[in-house]
Amino acid sequence: MTLNPEEGHIVAMGGGGFSMEPDNPLLDDFVLGLSRRQPPKVCFVPTASADSATYIVRFYRAFAGRCIPTDLTLWNSPSLTRQPALTSDLAAFVAEQDVIYVGGGNTANLLVLWRYHGLDVLVRRAWSNGVVLAGVSAGMLCWFRGGVTDSYGGLEPFNDGLGLVDATACPHYDGERERRPTYHRLIAAGMKSGYAADDGAALHFCGPNLIEVISSRPEASAYRVELIDDHVSETRLPARFLAATNARTMSGA
Repeated sequence: MTLNPEEGHIVAMGGGGFSMEPDNPLLDDFVLGLSRRQPPKVCFVPTASADSATYIVRFYRAFAGRCIPTDLTLWNSPSLTRQPALTSDLAAFVAEQDVIYVGGGNTANLLVLWRYHGLDVLVRRAWSNGVVLAGVSAGMLCWFRGGVTDSYGGLEPFNDGLGLVDATACPHYDGERERRPTYHRLIAAGMKSGYAADDGAALHFCGPNLIEVISSRPEASAYRVELIDDHVSETRLPARFLAATNARTMSGA
């Protein structure tokens, strides 16, 4: 499939990337490869973890030498690089990026702070201009209309996501035992249909359209979950294991 270079990408990881698979760079390499510029400028946004300094350090260690990394913090803690003034400078800073990579944590807190500072609008604008949006867990959920979150303690529904993808989502589908039954129950109760992703699997959208499922683990996949004739239907989506592609490329086949 030929992708429109003017449409932004979303790589929504159910789990994985540098924070969950530090020795498996496949999902992160895929994200970097989508950038229109090489090496890409990659901004890590750790809002959902309350701008965890440890998380930020792990990002720099994982991405050093692979891109031009920076970070954006909103919890009044000093950035490890440069912290733009949260005014017009923020718009200019976001517009400079090729990839915006959102970390995991508390989705509800993320959305409140982004909206307070206007970052939700700036991220949407960047995406419409071809920037790659990526993230894991909360960094997956935020792009959707709603989904299943543990932001409030237990697993609960939320319905005020950014809505770049007009569907709901559930990360960690195979990694946390109660995720699947909770998502099924909420869909049965009227939650909008959507997608679930295992740890090690990611949904790749170009614009609002699902292009494919990719995985860093051979068994990981994603699912379409919807209500059909009053019954919850779960359809496993074909997943492309990235290592197989990399092996073919390296062998010249």
